[in-house]
Amino acid sequence: MGDIWTWLISFFFLIALVGIIVYQLVCLADLEFDYINPYDSASRINSVVLPEFIIQGVLCVFYLLTRHWFMSLLCLPYLFYNFQLYSKRQHLVDVTEIFNLLNWEKKKRLFKLAYIILNLFLTIFWMIYSAMDDYED
Repeated sequence: MGDIWTWLISFFFLIALVGIIVYQLVCLADLEFDYINPYDSASRINSVVLPEFIIQGVLCVFYLLTRHWFMSLLCLPYLFYNFQLYSKRQHLVDVTEIFNLLNWEKKKRLFKLAYIILNLFLTIFWMIYSAMDDYED
């Protein structure tokens, strides 16, 4: 029964990450279609970058503490990428360069979204597997 709670908690962490990344993509799309000015778009995106990094870090540590080695290893490349961005001070969107880097920023977030959705599908699989295993016992 404890494994189901582990997967359920990780599911909600991943849903939060998906929501943050989709919010960033919507802000970039609004900027592309000129519904929002660059300053507002950059400030909205920058306000959720650190919570995204923190949630990802907590999720990776959570997997380590619950001894789900495969999932923690799967989270490490994304965590390393976020750490590299933060250490190079490239994690925030620059207001003056946002139009020049718009396609790159969208591609970067779409890649993150695909990576998180892969983790989400694996989490759903393991949650169902754990529920079926507990049901059989």
